[in-house]
Parts: sequence; C-alpha cells; structure tokens
Amino acid sequence: MINLHEKIDVNRPLSEAFRYIADFRNTREWDSTAGSARKLTPGPVDTGTRFEVICRHPLGSVNLQYTLTRMDEEGGVIALHGSNRFFTVDDEIHLTETATGTRIDYRALFSFEKPLSLLANHFRAGLERMGHASVQGLKRALDDDFPAPQQSSATRQGEKLLLPAIAQFTRFGYQRASKHWLPMSRSMVGKHVVLTGANSGIGLAAAHRLAELGAQLTLVIRDESKAMWLKQTLERETGNNHIHIEIADLSLMTEVSRLVSRLHRLDKPIDVLVNNAGALFNPRQETREGVEQSFALLLLSPYRLTRGLQPLLAKAGHARVINVVSGGMYTQPLEVDKLEAPERGYSGSVAYARCKRALMVVTEEWANQWRKDNIAVNAMHPGWAKTPGVASALPTFNRITGRILRSPEQGADTIVWLAVANEAARASGKLFLDREPRTTHLLSSTRETPEQRGRLMHTLADYAGATGTQGAASATC
Repeated sequence: MINLHEKIDVNRPLSEAFRYIADFRNTREWDSTAGSARKLTPGPVDTGTRFEVICRHPLGSVNLQYTLTRMDEEGGVIALHGSNRFFTVDDEIHLTETATGTRIDYRALFSFEKPLSLLANHFRAGLERMGHASVQGLKRALDDDFPAPQQSSATRQGEKLLLPAIAQFTRFGYQRASKHWLPMSRSMVGKHVVLTGANSGIGLAAAHRLAELGAQLTLVIRDESKAMWLKQTLERETGNNHIHIEIADLSLMTEVSRLVSRLHRLDKPIDVLVNNAGALFNPRQETREGVEQSFALLLLSPYRLTRGLQPLLAKAGHARVINVVSGGMYTQPLEVDKLEAPERGYSGSVAYARCKRALMVVTEEWANQWRKDNIAVNAMHPGWAKTPGVASALPTFNRITGRILRSPEQGADTIVWLAVANEAARASGKLFLDREPRTTHLLSSTRETPEQRGRLMHTLADYAGATGTQGAASATC
C-alpha cells in the first residue's frame, strides 16, 4: 500500500470548494494524471454517484471507476473509492474553514493487486510526485486567479487561411482547443441566469450545465407544452429547484415587451443574459406583426430583450450578456438596408447569416456603451453542432458533415464558460469560439464602416419604436 498525504490552503469558502471537489468530473481540470472524466450515474452528484476517470500513471493509462462513498458538507468530508484490475484507491478529503478560506487535507491510499503489489515501492516516488502536482493543481483551480483570455498564436495563424479556420468549427477543433483550457471553479449558486431557446440543442445543454452549477435559471421557451417537461427534467437530473420557465414567442415584439415587463415586475437582478433562441426559415415568412421572421427572431428580438433588461443587468453589479452567433456570418457583410430579407432571391441561410453579422456589431457597440455599468457583452460561436435545428433546417449539411459535428454539449461549452469563468468577465466586445477570442472577419469584403455601424444602431432603435415595444423599460431604448 502507498499512502499519499497533501495539505493546501485555498482562498475560497468551504461550500464552494466542497461543491467543486465533490463533482469528480472536475478532476480533469486539476489532476495532472486525469486525461478525461465523466459521470456515469444519472441525477445530481451525491453519495453513490459513480464516475469514470481515465488516468495516466507510471503503469500507463488506466480506466478508474470511482464511487462517491461519503459526501458530508456539514462535516467537511468527501470520500471516494476508485478501482480497476490493477489497484484500488481510497480518497478522503477533509475541508475546514480558515480565516482566509478553506484548508484541504487530501489523503489517497493505493492498494495494488498481485503481482504489482510486490513492486509497489518502485511506484512510490512517481505517485508522490503526481499526487503533489495534482493537489497543487487543485489549489490553482480553486484560487481561480487567471488572466483575461487571449488568442493563441496557433489560432491567429490558422485564421489567416480559410480552410484551417473553418476546420476549427468541427468536433476536432473542439478537442484540440480543450487540451489547453484553464479550470472553471467559480460558483454559480445564487446567480440569476436568463436563457432563451432552452428546450433543445445547445440551449438545453447550456441550461443543464448551468443548473448543475447551481444557477437560478429563468428559461424562455416558445412551446408551453414543453414547459413542465423541461422544468421537471432539469430538476430531476441536476437537483436544482431554482428553475423558472417563461413562455414567449420571441419573434413577436409584443411578446418580447411583455416578457421584459414580467421580469421587471420580479425586480430580480440578472447576472447573465444568454440570447440563444434562433431558427432558420425557408421559405421567407413574416410574423403576424408584419416583420420578416429571420430579422424578427434573430436580431430585433435579442436587441429589444437586452435593451429592455439592461436596468436589471446593471443592478446585478457585474453582469454578462452572451449573444449566440454563427459561422455563417463570416460569409456576409453588414447590409443595413437588407436587415429584413427581401422577397426577391430570398435564402434562409443568407438571411440568418446577415442577422448574425448584425448581432455581432451590436455586441461590440453595447460593450462600449455599457462598460460604465460593469456589463460585459460578448458573442460566441458554437461551432458546427449536431442539433435538431441543424437537422431540420440544413438536412444536406447535416448529412454530409455528420461525422465531424460537435455534440450539443460541446457547442454549448463556451456559453457556459462565458457565463461562469472569472476571466471571461475581463473581456467585452469579443467573439469567442472554444473559450478563445476569434476574429470577427475572415474576409476583408465583409468589414463594415463606422457609418454603417451607426446606421444599424439607429435603425434597430427605430424598429423597436415602430413595433410598439417600448413597454415598461422604455427609458432604456
């Protein structure tokens, strides 16, 4: 047997450190031996939850099945039993409050099966080094003091060539990027997140992860018949009972206005607003308010919703707005005169891309305007993700690219990171893909002028007034 023992002090409340450590999926963020980790059992993390961790040890890469055998926050104790055919490991972690945070006492007892037990002493030094490095990694994760995100030189070089840049949208781009990510240990308990388009695809994946992290969620969906299913599913799978559903067709500005009014009546500060709702429409359609539907849902709606909720964002103190855009925007310039796609030569994918290009410009403008209110405004591109929306709107694309598409969870990752990570709040007015700032233009022909940007903002403000969407928060528009 080999007994490893490490102690660290971290600048975090005990409850936050406890929650982060108990979810053993997080080992991949701090344990130098963990190549990957996943939860095997459904439901919230609790005693009896099982995890699979792929570890690199002196013996080589091994698959460890962990069971959370004790989870006592009041007593400050977490215990896990891990096993495979070569050895077992019993981890016992004691957490105690200190004047500046939490002291963590971490013990791991390795027991080897024969014939490896005869060679245990040969492994001791290597295990001790890795154990020390892992616990120091845990301290780094919980101290959570990382610089503002910067673009890597590899990404910068890749964006100079169109094909390498596009390849980053695939699941292989995600896998490459994830090898270099920093830990994300910030607690979301008590943080209010408003998320639109939450009943499927990357919206549902983001809602699920944010619920696991303890956020108080207000989820905006269009289909009332899915509300109870969504709420019950998230509560059952995450153990989070702070989930509220709002019903609104966000393509209708009167419903956006009513939603804004309802949220103002609650008078609850909003820490994070995620504008995710979207769809690709073929053929061209108009809403019953007489507005072209792509423009209404993809651009005018997030503009109106965010402007209307700006006072509640400012009230939070340090809020974040996350606008979900698309790689299609790289193909289109800003065309203020074609925000509502004309009937002649209509293409749903072009209309979609133009709206996302305009939303990127709005993101940059708001970042400048609202800096004084401590509101960080960023956009994210989920990459090419395999979602119900993509399958129905772009069946040919979905069929051809199916093997390289990301999962909804991979597509949603940067939404979650922008909502959670401390360092993400140190950036504003940026476009992110895989937690990294990206260029907003791959082609020089898509670049807009300052005059065009100004016209866009004035045009959107005029539309908001013309469609009668001032509502309770008219002072912000």
